[in-house]
Amino acid sequence: MFRHTIAAVAVLFATPVLAQDVERMDEVVSADADQGTFMGAALVAIGDDIVFDEAYGSANLEWNIANTPAAKFRIGSVTKQFTAASILLLKERGLIDLDAPVKTYWPDAPPAWDAITVRNLLQHTSGITNVTNLDEFATVKFLPTTREELIARFADKPLEFTPGEKWDYSNSGYVLLSAIVEQVSGQDYADFVKANIFDPLGMADTAIDVTADIVPRRASGYAPSADGIVNAEYVNMAIPTGAGALYSTTHDLLKWQRALFGGRLLEPASLTEMTGPGVPAMAGATYGFGVLRTEDEDGTMIWHGGGIEGFNAMLMHDPDRDITVVVLANLNGGQANDLGRSLLQLARGGEVILPSERAAAETDVAALDAYEGTYALSPSFKIKVFVEDGKLMTQATGQAAFELFAQEGEEDFFFLKVVDAQLRFNRDAAGDVRSLTLYQNGQEITGTKE
Repeated sequence: MFRHTIAAVAVLFATPVLAQDVERMDEVVSADADQGTFMGAALVAIGDDIVFDEAYGSANLEWNIANTPAAKFRIGSVTKQFTAASILLLKERGLIDLDAPVKTYWPDAPPAWDAITVRNLLQHTSGITNVTNLDEFATVKFLPTTREELIARFADKPLEFTPGEKWDYSNSGYVLLSAIVEQVSGQDYADFVKANIFDPLGMADTAIDVTADIVPRRASGYAPSADGIVNAEYVNMAIPTGAGALYSTTHDLLKWQRALFGGRLLEPASLTEMTGPGVPAMAGATYGFGVLRTEDEDGTMIWHGGGIEGFNAMLMHDPDRDITVVVLANLNGGQANDLGRSLLQLARGGEVILPSERAAAETDVAALDAYEGTYALSPSFKIKVFVEDGKLMTQATGQAAFELFAQEGEEDFFFLKVVDAQLRFNRDAAGDVRSLTLYQNGQEITGTKE
């Protein structure tokens, strides 16, 4: 529930998007849509100019109603940047001090939270247990609950680390920030963001999703299963609030990006705090306030993903090249993440190779034994590589086994056809394979051979 998505992106020198690039964008998204792994809408803009604006699959499978760019999708944790902006608006009005203890604004905070500041909540450095990781949450998410009841479920849990000691993604922090917005403003969270963000920016198609409401053009949410696509599980949308309860459209999210980075919402100092380099997070990124920032030799990207039952989202912005990419999906999976990265690459003038387009080389079966072994990418995630019936196979923790194919023209480099993922085997000075590097979802993760 309101999961986040972490991705990394490559940046090329800014160039205008050409007609053939837009055609390629459609080919890339259509490849997933045709395979039945993506339904949703995608938008690419350079400045105010929308260069790609398409929708795929069904908004409702039972009535065979097609998705359109006007369809409204739940955006999961992309919601967090609106909560962060709300806190900053209240800060600008002198109503919130980011470095004040949480108990200043939430008097019922337990003593264990005395050292936790509003800034800690914004940056996921509080140490508060993530409510969505609790075993009981699998049941709680279905049930009516009040704000106080939800907070009470994690308020009595021991801190997982000393506040400020490290970064650990926690939806609990943004549930608390939603409560702080309400306490300080005297308005419901939904009313505050409508009055202070959505209405001023003309975002008429964005709001807190209330399941019982009749919402025109609201897409239905779906999930993959062993038997095909099924209706997603129900979730009480009163629970995620400012951690993941918004719905929106690709066009409204473009309005948001144009206003946020155009200085029409926050003061320059606030925008810098929100989107500037933050605390070290994962995937080579830093976390600001509700957004991640990736900086490497290719450039800068400010982004966040989201996931909630039936929906996934990815919102990306390149501030130097003024490129915005929005991908909203109403079928759970990693496609919003992957497609966002691919569309960004194409918008920058780069190339994207689809898994079906990779050329497999002939392999010497006798040489495959050198790659066999178990590679630990983390204590809990390992990749086993083995030879079976003359084929090199790979199996990740908790997943099925799939065949690896040698990449034409690249030694020790293999790819999978079932997903867009590649493996490079790394040799030591003696020529022995000692590790591998996994390339997937824009990340590079190396695992040592056990």
